[in-house]
Amino acid sequence: MTGIECFMPSQSGEDISVTVESLSRSAAFSGVTILSGVSLRSTETLKSIADAVREKFVLLYTKDKPLEMGMFALDRIISIAEDTGADMLYADHYTVNEGEDGVERKHKHPLIDCQKGALRDDFDFGSVLVFRTRSFKRAVRTMTQDYEWGALYDLRLRMKKIVHINEFLYAEIETDSRKSGEKLFDYVDPKNRAVQIEMEAICTEHLKRIGAYLPPCFKDPDPREFGDHEFPVTATVVIPVLNRVRTVKDAVMSALNQKCDFPFNVIVVDNHSSDGTKELLEAIEDDRLVHVIPLRHDLRIGGCWNLAVHHELCGEYAVQLDSDDVYSGPDTLQKIVDAFRQQKCAMVVGTYQMTDFDMNPIPPGIIDHREWTEDNGRNNALRVNGLGAPRAFWTPLLRTINLPDTSYGEDYALGLRISREYRIGRIYDVLYCCRRWEGNSDAALGIEKVNANNLYKDRIRTWELEARMRLSSRA
Repeated sequence: MTGIECFMPSQSGEDISVTVESLSRSAAFSGVTILSGVSLRSTETLKSIADAVREKFVLLYTKDKPLEMGMFALDRIISIAEDTGADMLYADHYTVNEGEDGVERKHKHPLIDCQKGALRDDFDFGSVLVFRTRSFKRAVRTMTQDYEWGALYDLRLRMKKIVHINEFLYAEIETDSRKSGEKLFDYVDPKNRAVQIEMEAICTEHLKRIGAYLPPCFKDPDPREFGDHEFPVTATVVIPVLNRVRTVKDAVMSALNQKCDFPFNVIVVDNHSSDGTKELLEAIEDDRLVHVIPLRHDLRIGGCWNLAVHHELCGEYAVQLDSDDVYSGPDTLQKIVDAFRQQKCAMVVGTYQMTDFDMNPIPPGIIDHREWTEDNGRNNALRVNGLGAPRAFWTPLLRTINLPDTSYGEDYALGLRISREYRIGRIYDVLYCCRRWEGNSDAALGIEKVNANNLYKDRIRTWELEARMRLSSRA
Protein backbone atom coordinates (compact mmCIF):
# COMPACT_ATOMS: atom_id res chain seq x y z
CA MET A 1 0.00 0.00 0.00
CA THR A 2 1.36 3.40 -1.02
CA GLY A 3 1.72 5.60 2.06
CA ILE A 4 0.95 9.23 2.79
CA GLU A 5 2.22 11.33 5.69
CA CYS A 6 0.41 14.38 7.01
CA PHE A 7 1.92 17.61 8.39
CA MET A 8 -0.31 20.26 9.92
CA PRO A 9 -0.34 23.21 12.34
CA SER A 10 -1.11 22.73 15.98
CA GLN A 11 -4.78 22.39 16.93
CA SER A 12 -6.65 21.96 20.20
CA GLY A 13 -6.52 18.43 21.61
CA GLU A 14 -10.11 17.68 20.61
CA ASP A 15 -9.62 19.04 17.10
CA ILE A 16 -6.46 16.99 16.62
CA SER A 17 -8.34 13.85 17.59
CA VAL A 18 -11.08 14.60 15.04
CA THR A 19 -8.56 15.26 12.27
CA VAL A 20 -6.36 12.25 12.96
CA GLU A 21 -9.35 9.92 13.29
CA SER A 22 -10.61 11.17 9.93
CA LEU A 23 -7.27 10.61 8.22
CA SER A 24 -6.82 7.21 9.86
CA ARG A 25 -9.79 5.74 8.01
CA SER A 26 -7.47 5.29 5.03
CA ALA A 27 -5.07 2.35 5.16
CA ALA A 28 -2.55 4.51 3.26
CA PHE A 29 -2.29 7.00 6.14
CA SER A 30 0.97 6.47 7.99
CA GLY A 31 0.94 9.24 10.57
CA VAL A 32 0.75 12.94 11.32
CA THR A 33 3.33 15.45 12.46
CA ILE A 34 2.08 18.48 14.39
CA LEU A 35 4.02 21.62 13.50
CA SER A 36 4.05 23.48 16.79
CA GLY A 37 5.43 27.00 16.86
CA VAL A 38 6.37 27.07 13.17
CA SER A 39 4.57 28.16 10.02
CA LEU A 40 3.90 26.24 6.82
CA ARG A 41 4.43 29.54 5.03
CA SER A 42 8.16 29.56 5.84
CA THR A 43 10.90 27.97 3.75
CA GLU A 44 12.58 26.65 6.89
CA THR A 45 9.48 24.61 7.74
CA LEU A 46 9.24 23.13 4.26
CA LYS A 47 12.89 22.11 4.41
CA SER A 48 12.33 20.35 7.71
CA ILE A 49 9.34 18.49 6.23
CA ALA A 50 11.41 17.45 3.22
CA ASP A 51 14.03 16.02 5.56
CA ALA A 52 11.46 14.16 7.66
CA VAL A 53 9.01 12.66 5.18
CA ARG A 54 9.56 9.01 4.20
CA GLU A 55 6.36 7.93 2.47
CA LYS A 56 5.64 8.29 -1.26
CA PHE A 57 3.19 11.15 -0.72
CA VAL A 58 3.01 14.05 1.70
CA LEU A 59 -0.16 15.89 2.72
CA LEU A 60 -0.01 19.44 4.03
CA TYR A 61 -3.11 20.56 5.91
CA THR A 62 -2.90 24.32 6.25
CA LYS A 63 -5.64 25.14 8.77
CA ASP A 64 -5.71 24.91 12.57
CA LYS A 65 -9.33 23.74 12.59
CA PRO A 66 -10.59 20.14 12.45
CA LEU A 67 -10.58 18.35 9.08
CA GLU A 68 -13.13 15.76 7.97
CA MET A 69 -11.99 13.62 5.04
CA GLY A 70 -14.61 11.99 2.84
CA MET A 71 -15.00 8.22 2.53
CA PHE A 72 -11.89 6.75 0.86
CA ALA A 73 -10.80 10.31 -0.01
CA LEU A 74 -7.07 9.74 0.59
CA ASP A 75 -7.19 6.55 -1.43
CA ARG A 76 -8.89 8.44 -4.26
CA ILE A 77 -6.25 11.16 -4.22
CA ILE A 78 -3.42 8.62 -4.30
CA SER A 79 -5.11 6.67 -7.09
CA ILE A 80 -5.38 9.80 -9.25
CA ALA A 81 -1.80 10.73 -8.44
CA GLU A 82 -0.60 7.32 -9.62
CA ASP A 83 -2.75 7.46 -12.77
CA THR A 84 -1.68 10.95 -13.79
CA GLY A 85 1.88 11.19 -12.48
CA ALA A 86 0.87 14.42 -10.72
CA ASP A 87 3.42 16.32 -8.66
CA MET A 88 0.71 18.13 -6.68
CA LEU A 89 -3.02 17.56 -6.21
CA TYR A 90 -5.88 19.53 -4.67
CA ALA A 91 -9.62 18.91 -4.54
CA ASP A 92 -13.03 20.50 -4.34
CA HIS A 93 -14.48 20.32 -0.84
CA TYR A 94 -17.17 21.48 1.54
CA THR A 95 -16.99 24.43 3.88
CA VAL A 96 -18.74 24.38 7.23
CA ASN A 97 -19.92 27.58 8.86
CA GLU A 98 -22.40 28.64 11.47
CA GLY A 99 -25.56 30.37 10.30
CA GLU A 100 -27.28 33.27 12.01
CA ASP A 101 -29.48 30.72 13.80
CA GLY A 102 -26.42 29.06 15.34
CA VAL A 103 -26.77 25.89 13.25
CA GLU A 104 -23.72 24.62 11.34
CA ARG A 105 -24.25 24.12 7.63
CA LYS A 106 -22.14 22.49 4.95
CA HIS A 107 -21.72 24.21 1.58
CA LYS A 108 -20.05 23.07 -1.62
CA HIS A 109 -16.80 24.87 -2.38
CA PRO A 110 -15.71 24.08 -5.95
CA LEU A 111 -12.27 25.19 -7.11
CA ILE A 112 -10.85 26.02 -10.53
CA ASP A 113 -8.07 24.46 -12.57
CA CYS A 114 -4.56 25.75 -12.02
CA GLN A 115 -3.18 26.82 -15.40
CA LYS A 116 0.12 28.42 -16.45
CA GLY A 117 -1.24 31.88 -15.86
CA ALA A 118 -2.58 31.10 -12.38
CA LEU A 119 0.20 33.18 -10.87
CA ARG A 120 -1.86 34.83 -8.13
CA ASP A 121 -0.32 34.13 -4.74
CA ASP A 122 -3.87 33.88 -3.33
CA PHE A 123 -4.99 31.12 -5.71
CA ASP A 124 -7.51 28.96 -3.86
CA PHE A 125 -6.21 25.40 -3.54
CA GLY A 126 -8.21 24.66 -0.41
CA SER A 127 -6.53 23.54 2.79
CA VAL A 128 -5.51 19.99 1.76
CA LEU A 129 -2.44 19.91 -0.49
CA VAL A 130 -0.96 16.59 -1.55
CA PHE A 131 2.48 16.27 -3.12
CA ARG A 132 4.50 13.44 -4.57
CA THR A 133 7.35 13.29 -2.08
CA ARG A 134 10.00 13.00 -4.77
CA SER A 135 8.70 16.19 -6.41
CA PHE A 136 8.36 17.93 -3.03
CA LYS A 137 11.96 17.16 -2.07
CA ARG A 138 13.27 18.16 -5.50
CA ALA A 139 11.46 21.52 -5.33
CA VAL A 140 12.67 22.28 -1.81
CA ARG A 141 16.25 21.46 -2.78
CA THR A 142 16.12 24.14 -5.47
CA MET A 143 14.96 26.86 -3.03
CA THR A 144 17.94 29.15 -2.53
CA GLN A 145 16.08 31.96 -0.80
CA ASP A 146 14.42 31.62 2.62
CA TYR A 147 10.99 33.20 2.89
CA GLU A 148 8.90 33.94 5.96
CA TRP A 149 5.47 34.07 4.29
CA GLY A 150 5.74 32.90 0.69
CA ALA A 151 7.18 29.39 0.90
CA LEU A 152 3.99 27.56 -0.15
CA TYR A 153 3.66 29.93 -3.11
CA ASP A 154 7.28 29.26 -4.03
CA LEU A 155 6.67 25.52 -3.68
CA ARG A 156 3.63 25.28 -5.93
CA LEU A 157 5.27 27.41 -8.64
CA ARG A 158 8.00 24.75 -8.79
CA MET A 159 5.50 21.92 -9.35
CA LYS A 160 5.46 20.73 -12.96
CA LYS A 161 2.11 18.93 -13.02
CA ILE A 162 -0.70 20.14 -10.77
CA VAL A 163 -3.97 18.20 -10.86
CA HIS A 164 -7.31 19.57 -9.73
CA ILE A 165 -9.66 16.83 -8.56
CA ASN A 166 -13.13 18.20 -9.18
CA GLU A 167 -14.71 15.92 -6.60
CA PHE A 168 -15.76 16.98 -3.10
CA LEU A 169 -13.29 15.03 -0.97
CA TYR A 170 -13.25 16.73 2.43
CA ALA A 171 -14.92 19.30 4.69
CA GLU A 172 -13.15 22.21 6.37
CA ILE A 173 -14.24 24.93 8.77
CA GLU A 174 -14.74 28.29 7.01
CA THR A 175 -12.51 30.86 8.71
CA ASP A 176 -13.16 33.88 6.46
CA SER A 177 -16.85 34.71 6.22
CA ARG A 178 -16.41 38.14 4.63
CA LYS A 179 -18.28 38.98 1.43
CA SER A 180 -16.37 38.97 -1.87
CA GLY A 181 -16.28 42.76 -2.02
CA GLU A 182 -14.63 42.92 1.41
CA LYS A 183 -11.83 40.53 0.37
CA LEU A 184 -11.16 42.29 -2.91
CA PHE A 185 -8.45 44.64 -1.72
CA ASP A 186 -6.52 42.41 0.68
CA TYR A 187 -3.46 42.26 -1.55
CA VAL A 188 -3.09 46.05 -1.63
CA ASP A 189 -3.77 46.62 2.06
CA PRO A 190 -0.70 48.55 3.31
CA LYS A 191 -0.36 46.26 6.33
CA ASN A 192 0.38 43.38 3.94
CA ARG A 193 3.21 45.21 2.16
CA ALA A 194 6.06 43.06 3.52
CA VAL A 195 4.24 39.91 2.41
CA GLN A 196 3.70 41.36 -1.06
CA ILE A 197 7.40 42.13 -1.46
CA GLU A 198 8.20 38.47 -0.80
CA MET A 199 5.52 37.28 -3.21
CA GLU A 200 6.83 39.60 -5.93
CA ALA A 201 10.36 38.23 -5.54
CA ILE A 202 9.07 34.65 -5.78
CA CYS A 203 6.98 35.34 -8.88
CA THR A 204 9.79 37.25 -10.59
CA GLU A 205 12.21 34.35 -10.11
CA HIS A 206 9.59 31.99 -11.51
CA LEU A 207 9.18 34.15 -14.61
CA LYS A 208 12.95 34.11 -15.11
CA ARG A 209 13.02 30.29 -14.80
CA ILE A 210 10.36 29.80 -17.47
CA GLY A 211 11.61 32.51 -19.84
CA ALA A 212 8.75 34.98 -19.37
CA TYR A 213 10.60 37.77 -17.54
CA LEU A 214 10.78 41.15 -19.29
CA PRO A 215 13.54 43.65 -18.40
CA PRO A 216 12.58 47.33 -17.93
CA CYS A 217 13.03 48.35 -21.57
CA PHE A 218 10.10 50.23 -23.12
CA LYS A 219 9.00 51.73 -26.41
CA ASP A 220 8.03 55.39 -26.43
CA PRO A 221 4.58 56.10 -27.88
CA ASP A 222 5.09 57.27 -31.46
CA PRO A 223 2.06 58.72 -33.31
CA ARG A 224 3.72 57.91 -36.64
CA GLU A 225 3.19 54.19 -36.01
CA PHE A 226 -0.59 54.55 -35.85
CA GLY A 227 -1.50 56.69 -38.88
CA ASP A 228 -3.29 60.00 -38.87
CA HIS A 229 -5.52 60.82 -35.92
CA GLU A 230 -7.29 64.13 -35.57
CA PHE A 231 -8.51 64.74 -32.04
CA PRO A 232 -11.12 67.41 -31.27
CA VAL A 233 -10.00 67.59 -27.62
CA THR A 234 -6.94 66.59 -25.63
CA ALA A 235 -8.68 64.27 -23.18
CA THR A 236 -11.97 62.41 -22.87
CA VAL A 237 -13.41 61.00 -19.68
CA VAL A 238 -15.15 57.71 -20.54
CA ILE A 239 -18.03 56.57 -18.33
CA PRO A 240 -19.86 53.34 -19.25
CA VAL A 241 -23.14 53.09 -17.35
CA LEU A 242 -26.05 50.73 -16.90
CA ASN A 243 -28.79 51.53 -14.39
CA ARG A 244 -26.84 53.75 -12.00
CA VAL A 245 -29.37 56.53 -11.47
CA ARG A 246 -28.24 56.90 -7.84
CA THR A 247 -24.59 57.60 -8.66
CA VAL A 248 -23.98 58.54 -12.29
CA LYS A 249 -24.71 62.27 -11.91
CA ASP A 250 -22.06 62.53 -9.20
CA ALA A 251 -19.58 60.86 -11.55
CA VAL A 252 -20.46 63.05 -14.54
CA MET A 253 -20.32 66.30 -12.57
CA SER A 254 -16.96 65.39 -11.02
CA ALA A 255 -15.65 65.00 -14.59
CA LEU A 256 -17.26 68.17 -15.98
CA ASN A 257 -15.89 70.17 -13.03
CA GLN A 258 -12.27 69.46 -13.94
CA LYS A 259 -10.02 72.52 -14.34
CA CYS A 260 -7.49 72.03 -17.17
CA ASP A 261 -5.30 74.06 -19.50
CA PHE A 262 -6.54 71.96 -22.43
CA PRO A 263 -9.96 71.15 -23.92
CA PHE A 264 -11.72 67.99 -22.75
CA ASN A 265 -15.09 66.29 -22.92
CA VAL A 266 -17.01 63.45 -21.28
CA ILE A 267 -18.43 60.51 -23.22
CA VAL A 268 -21.04 58.55 -21.31
CA VAL A 269 -21.97 55.27 -22.98
CA ASP A 270 -25.41 54.46 -21.64
CA ASN A 271 -25.88 50.74 -22.24
CA HIS A 272 -29.69 50.91 -22.47
CA SER A 273 -30.44 51.88 -18.88
CA SER A 274 -34.04 51.48 -17.79
CA ASP A 275 -34.01 53.06 -14.31
CA GLY A 276 -34.05 56.76 -15.21
CA THR A 277 -30.33 57.06 -15.94
CA LYS A 278 -31.06 58.06 -19.56
CA GLU A 279 -33.42 60.86 -18.57
CA LEU A 280 -31.04 62.10 -15.89
CA LEU A 281 -28.18 62.36 -18.39
CA GLU A 282 -30.35 64.12 -20.96
CA ALA A 283 -31.21 66.78 -18.38
CA ILE A 284 -27.55 67.81 -17.89
CA GLU A 285 -26.96 70.88 -20.06
CA ASP A 286 -23.30 70.97 -21.01
CA ASP A 287 -21.92 70.86 -24.55
CA ARG A 288 -18.94 68.85 -23.31
CA LEU A 289 -21.16 65.92 -22.35
CA VAL A 290 -21.58 63.36 -25.14
CA HIS A 291 -24.40 60.92 -24.36
CA VAL A 292 -24.05 57.77 -26.48
CA ILE A 293 -26.60 54.96 -26.59
CA PRO A 294 -25.24 51.95 -28.53
CA LEU A 295 -27.16 50.66 -31.53
CA ARG A 296 -26.16 47.17 -30.39
CA HIS A 297 -27.67 45.37 -27.42
CA ASP A 298 -24.83 42.88 -26.85
CA LEU A 299 -22.11 45.15 -25.51
CA ARG A 300 -20.51 44.81 -22.12
CA ILE A 301 -18.17 47.23 -20.39
CA GLY A 302 -15.27 46.54 -22.75
CA GLY A 303 -17.51 47.00 -25.78
CA CYS A 304 -18.84 50.29 -24.40
CA TRP A 305 -15.27 51.47 -23.97
CA ASN A 306 -14.41 50.51 -27.55
CA LEU A 307 -17.44 52.45 -28.77
CA ALA A 308 -16.29 55.55 -26.88
CA VAL A 309 -12.66 55.30 -27.92
CA HIS A 310 -13.53 54.99 -31.62
CA HIS A 311 -16.03 57.85 -31.40
CA GLU A 312 -15.11 60.85 -33.54
CA LEU A 313 -15.27 63.12 -30.48
CA CYS A 314 -12.83 61.09 -28.39
CA GLY A 315 -9.65 62.89 -27.35
CA GLU A 316 -6.00 61.89 -27.55
CA TYR A 317 -6.19 60.46 -24.03
CA ALA A 318 -9.11 58.34 -22.78
CA VAL A 319 -9.54 58.49 -19.00
CA GLN A 320 -11.61 56.03 -16.95
CA LEU A 321 -14.33 56.93 -14.50
CA ASP A 322 -16.77 54.32 -13.21
CA SER A 323 -20.40 55.38 -12.87
CA ASP A 324 -20.22 54.59 -9.11
CA ASP A 325 -17.22 56.78 -8.40
CA VAL A 326 -15.95 60.37 -8.51
CA TYR A 327 -12.68 62.19 -9.02
CA SER A 328 -11.21 63.43 -5.76
CA GLY A 329 -10.69 67.01 -6.97
CA PRO A 330 -10.81 69.32 -10.00
CA ASP A 331 -7.14 68.72 -10.86
CA THR A 332 -7.32 64.96 -11.58
CA LEU A 333 -7.50 65.23 -15.35
CA GLN A 334 -4.68 67.78 -15.52
CA LYS A 335 -2.40 65.52 -13.45
CA ILE A 336 -3.13 62.54 -15.69
CA VAL A 337 -2.37 64.36 -18.94
CA ASP A 338 0.78 65.87 -17.41
CA ALA A 339 1.90 62.34 -16.47
CA PHE A 340 1.46 61.13 -20.06
CA ARG A 341 3.64 63.95 -21.33
CA GLN A 342 6.30 63.76 -18.63
CA GLN A 343 6.65 59.98 -18.29
CA LYS A 344 6.45 59.06 -22.00
CA CYS A 345 3.95 56.31 -21.30
CA ALA A 346 0.99 54.74 -23.10
CA MET A 347 -1.10 54.23 -19.97
CA VAL A 348 -1.36 56.02 -16.63
CA VAL A 349 -2.64 54.57 -13.36
CA GLY A 350 -3.44 56.73 -10.36
CA THR A 351 -4.18 56.27 -6.67
CA TYR A 352 -7.61 56.06 -5.06
CA GLN A 353 -9.31 56.39 -1.69
CA MET A 354 -11.82 53.79 -0.53
CA THR A 355 -15.03 55.42 0.72
CA ASP A 356 -18.58 54.49 1.61
CA PHE A 357 -21.54 55.73 -0.40
CA ASP A 358 -21.48 59.07 1.45
CA MET A 359 -17.79 59.60 0.65
CA ASN A 360 -16.51 58.81 4.14
CA PRO A 361 -13.11 57.03 4.09
CA ILE A 362 -13.24 53.30 4.91
CA PRO A 363 -10.57 50.58 5.33
CA PRO A 364 -8.18 49.76 3.81
CA GLY A 365 -7.99 53.48 2.99
CA ILE A 366 -5.67 54.74 0.27
CA ILE A 367 -4.87 52.20 -2.45
CA ASP A 368 -1.68 53.25 -4.21
CA HIS A 369 -0.61 49.93 -5.79
CA ARG A 370 3.00 50.26 -4.66
CA GLU A 371 3.57 46.83 -6.19
CA TRP A 372 3.94 48.64 -9.51
CA THR A 373 7.54 49.78 -10.03
CA GLU A 374 9.41 51.08 -13.04
CA ASP A 375 11.88 48.20 -12.85
CA ASN A 376 9.53 45.29 -12.27
CA GLY A 377 5.92 46.42 -12.59
CA ARG A 378 5.33 44.73 -15.93
CA ASN A 379 6.37 41.38 -14.40
CA ASN A 380 4.62 41.79 -11.06
CA ALA A 381 1.42 42.69 -12.95
CA LEU A 382 1.12 38.98 -13.80
CA ARG A 383 0.83 38.17 -10.08
CA VAL A 384 -1.66 40.76 -8.87
CA ASN A 385 -5.34 40.91 -9.76
CA GLY A 386 -5.55 44.55 -10.86
CA LEU A 387 -3.48 47.60 -11.70
CA GLY A 388 -5.31 50.39 -9.87
CA ALA A 389 -7.47 53.40 -10.70
CA PRO A 390 -8.14 55.72 -12.30
CA ARG A 391 -6.76 54.29 -15.52
CA ALA A 392 -6.04 56.33 -18.62
CA PHE A 393 -4.89 55.33 -22.09
CA TRP A 394 -3.25 56.82 -25.14
CA THR A 395 -6.05 56.65 -27.67
CA PRO A 396 -4.08 55.81 -30.87
CA LEU A 397 -2.74 52.64 -29.24
CA LEU A 398 -6.09 51.82 -27.66
CA ARG A 399 -7.81 52.04 -31.04
CA THR A 400 -5.34 49.43 -32.32
CA ILE A 401 -5.50 46.98 -29.40
CA ASN A 402 -9.13 47.43 -28.29
CA LEU A 403 -10.56 45.99 -25.09
CA PRO A 404 -12.06 42.51 -24.74
CA ASP A 405 -15.83 42.89 -24.64
CA THR A 406 -16.32 41.65 -21.10
CA SER A 407 -17.59 43.23 -17.90
CA TYR A 408 -14.78 41.85 -15.77
CA GLY A 409 -11.02 41.93 -16.34
CA GLU A 410 -11.21 43.99 -19.53
CA ASP A 411 -9.01 46.78 -18.14
CA TYR A 412 -6.57 44.29 -16.61
CA ALA A 413 -6.15 42.50 -19.95
CA LEU A 414 -5.44 45.83 -21.59
CA GLY A 415 -2.91 46.83 -18.94
CA LEU A 416 -1.00 43.57 -19.33
CA ARG A 417 -0.94 43.93 -23.11
CA ILE A 418 0.25 47.54 -22.98
CA SER A 419 2.94 46.81 -20.37
CA ARG A 420 4.41 44.12 -22.62
CA GLU A 421 5.83 46.93 -24.80
CA TYR A 422 5.13 50.31 -23.25
CA ARG A 423 5.71 52.08 -19.96
CA ILE A 424 2.76 52.49 -17.60
CA GLY A 425 3.01 55.81 -15.81
CA ARG A 426 2.10 56.15 -12.13
CA ILE A 427 0.62 58.94 -10.03
CA TYR A 428 0.72 58.48 -6.26
CA ASP A 429 -1.56 61.39 -5.40
CA VAL A 430 -5.15 60.40 -4.58
CA LEU A 431 -7.09 61.12 -7.78
CA TYR A 432 -10.21 59.08 -7.29
CA CYS A 433 -12.78 58.08 -4.69
CA CYS A 434 -13.89 54.46 -5.03
CA ARG A 435 -17.33 54.24 -3.43
CA ARG A 436 -18.25 50.89 -1.92
CA TRP A 437 -21.96 50.23 -1.53
CA GLU A 438 -24.49 47.45 -1.93
CA GLY A 439 -24.94 48.30 -5.61
CA ASN A 440 -21.32 47.53 -6.58
CA SER A 441 -21.20 44.69 -9.09
CA ASP A 442 -18.62 42.82 -6.97
CA ALA A 443 -20.12 43.50 -3.54
CA ALA A 444 -21.32 39.99 -2.64
CA LEU A 445 -20.57 37.39 -5.30
CA GLY A 446 -21.28 33.68 -4.91
CA ILE A 447 -18.50 31.12 -5.22
CA GLU A 448 -19.47 30.23 -8.80
CA LYS A 449 -19.15 33.85 -9.97
CA VAL A 450 -15.91 34.38 -8.05
CA ASN A 451 -14.52 31.24 -9.69
CA ALA A 452 -15.64 32.37 -13.15
CA ASN A 453 -13.98 35.76 -12.67
CA ASN A 454 -10.74 34.24 -11.39
CA LEU A 455 -10.68 31.63 -14.15
CA TYR A 456 -11.01 34.36 -16.78
CA LYS A 457 -8.22 36.48 -15.31
CA ASP A 458 -6.00 33.39 -15.07
CA ARG A 459 -6.67 32.79 -18.77
CA ILE A 460 -5.75 36.39 -19.54
CA ARG A 461 -2.50 35.82 -17.68
CA THR A 462 -1.89 32.53 -19.49
CA TRP A 463 -2.27 34.18 -22.89
CA GLU A 464 -0.02 37.07 -21.87
CA LEU A 465 2.52 34.69 -20.32
CA GLU A 466 2.75 32.70 -23.54
CA ALA A 467 3.17 35.87 -25.58
CA ARG A 468 5.99 37.03 -23.34
CA MET A 469 7.72 33.66 -23.47
CA ARG A 470 7.69 33.86 -27.28
CA LEU A 471 8.93 37.44 -27.13
CA SER A 472 11.79 36.48 -24.81
CA SER A 473 12.76 33.51 -26.98
CA ARG A 474 13.21 35.86 -29.96
CA ALA A 475 15.30 38.35 -28.01
